[in-house]
Amino acid sequence: MSASARWTLGAFLATFTTLYVAMVVGGAAPEPPAPGLPDPGPFVGWAIPVVKVVADLAGIVTAGFLVTATFLLPSSARDVQGLSARALRRASTTAFVWAGLTLVLFALNAADLLLIPVDQLSWSVLRQFFDGTELGWALVAQTVIALLVAVLARRTFSVRAAALLLGLTLGGFVPQALSGHSAGSGSHDLAVVSLLLHLVGAALWVGGLAGLAWVAVRGSRRLPEGVTRFSTLALWCVAIIGVSGVVNAATRIQGFGDLDSQYAVLVWAKVVAFVVLAAFGLVHRRRTVVALEAVGDQDDETADGGPARGRARWLFLRVAAVELVIMGMTVAVAVALSRTPTPRPADLYQTPAEAILGGALPPEPTLWRLLWGFTPNGVGLAVVGLGLALYVAGLRVMRRRGDAWPVGRTLSWMTGLVVIAWATFGGLGVYSHVLFSAHMVSHMMLSMVAPIFLVLGAPVTLALRTLPGPRQKGDVSPRQMLVSFLHSRFTKVVTFPLFVALVFVGSLYGLYFTPLFELAMESHIGHGLMELHFLAAGSLFYYVIVGVDPSPRTIAPLWRFVILMVTIPFHAFFSIALMSMTTVVAENFYLSLDRPYATDLLADQYLGGGIAWAMGEVPLVIVMAALFVQWFRSDAREAERHDRAATRNDDADLAAYNEYLARLGEQAEARPTTKADRAPER
Repeated sequence: MSASARWTLGAFLATFTTLYVAMVVGGAAPEPPAPGLPDPGPFVGWAIPVVKVVADLAGIVTAGFLVTATFLLPSSARDVQGLSARALRRASTTAFVWAGLTLVLFALNAADLLLIPVDQLSWSVLRQFFDGTELGWALVAQTVIALLVAVLARRTFSVRAAALLLGLTLGGFVPQALSGHSAGSGSHDLAVVSLLLHLVGAALWVGGLAGLAWVAVRGSRRLPEGVTRFSTLALWCVAIIGVSGVVNAATRIQGFGDLDSQYAVLVWAKVVAFVVLAAFGLVHRRRTVVALEAVGDQDDETADGGPARGRARWLFLRVAAVELVIMGMTVAVAVALSRTPTPRPADLYQTPAEAILGGALPPEPTLWRLLWGFTPNGVGLAVVGLGLALYVAGLRVMRRRGDAWPVGRTLSWMTGLVVIAWATFGGLGVYSHVLFSAHMVSHMMLSMVAPIFLVLGAPVTLALRTLPGPRQKGDVSPRQMLVSFLHSRFTKVVTFPLFVALVFVGSLYGLYFTPLFELAMESHIGHGLMELHFLAAGSLFYYVIVGVDPSPRTIAPLWRFVILMVTIPFHAFFSIALMSMTTVVAENFYLSLDRPYATDLLADQYLGGGIAWAMGEVPLVIVMAALFVQWFRSDAREAERHDRAATRNDDADLAAYNEYLARLGEQAEARPTTKADRAPER
């Protein structure tokens, strides 16, 4: 048996031994039912966690092969070649495995939930499981996504298409985050968002390391470049996994008294494993990365490149193999944790309002509560946290290089993040899900105030200056991918002024004057998606109007002002129409809250429409000021350009223009006088 086969066998034994112990410790191991009660049998009870571990690992490895082919292996052309192409084929194979095992999980969970043996499953039973449970549709959605990845990976030939396929693969973890413990936790949206970030970070970290281990086993000389880039990616993944894991556990553990529960024991096991893995990652950064970088760059993919390269490669493999074994064991603990009852009380929600809001109804709003309140909004925390971290990381890169970055842009970006924080998880966010008027203020902040400051912060320009560039001639780097996206046909379409205006204004009428608004408000996920839509639509609109970042379209400041003046009246008309309504928008939703304050729903809606009308003037002033500054700077740059050109050619353009005028004068004097040219005699 080869060394790789022995390591693989040992990893599977360690993983499933850990799964068995974690199931027993957590109290999730199948037990004989009480006499007379239906039961699917011990086979189903043990098959579900075993199949889920393998399915999760297949999904993680699929993401790993794609991130390896797309970002970790340097490419000498736009199309995937050599080892990168083989990595795509491996991703297709593991995606088929992922899809097949997820489909098996669908059948096993149907039997487990409906308490029938596997051999008694029928189409009607499976349909009942799909129609009646969140887990059913989540497993089907994940299966469909995995099948799409499997098929498209065999038809993908460019690096950019592989990057899109990686995004689709990471999207396959969304249904998993929307089901299970997160779906029933208090602070539902926070639990879902934190779990999704946790899964995505784990997929990139574990999968990327597995992909590099495969590259090392094949003896590729592109391993040093891949390990160097993976080191940066792993650092980000460790931070995301650590923060999201703590937040997610906090949504299920109610207090210090729950820290000795069976669920908490498994959480502590994951914490220990995470610390150990982080330590191994530090070893990678300090030893193996340095050793591989010292070997030097080579072009041949298959040769070892001398004793030094061979020793560095085997050092990486030994550390990576141990790390992957621990990662597999951690996945087993996570699967057991997903089947372990949480210490959260069964009667968490006492009223329908608490079930809708994911917590208690907030008290009557006051100025202090509106300014300094807090609610655990997962979408807002994720946007602000990632936006702050990425921008600061870019500033650090600029500072290390000794490059300057305007302080005004940094202050503008931070101001935009503060506005988002207040509108989502701050005092305004506390009441945006309770009062229509507060929701409308939050809407205006997310779509018409925060985006102005965000686009003036020039995040795209900062990314272009700090993202990694090509490692070799022809390499498709992250920076090149961003440039390609900015000049793509998709970007040209979505930045077309008419399209931008329709999305910005049309979404108001399509949301509030249809049942969509009530559907979104009744769901935590719908409310979060609505907030993201407000922010994205506003950012796109103001990117076209006042954006300082590179754009596929060059629009003069005067025309930008015209677009703004044409769009604003439609927004004002929406506000007037809202104030003129005699029916309440989303009336059933607000009635179900049964709030003891602001009981006149129509008056609150009228207030919300008035706020939307009044706040429409705020961005107008800010945008006009920004356009004036951009116009002034544009004229100043144009005058400076003409002065530089005149200095270079000694005013040749002016001299040529004077000569042209002189020739015209000479031609007029030399032209013979005709009768028609004479003045009429008096």
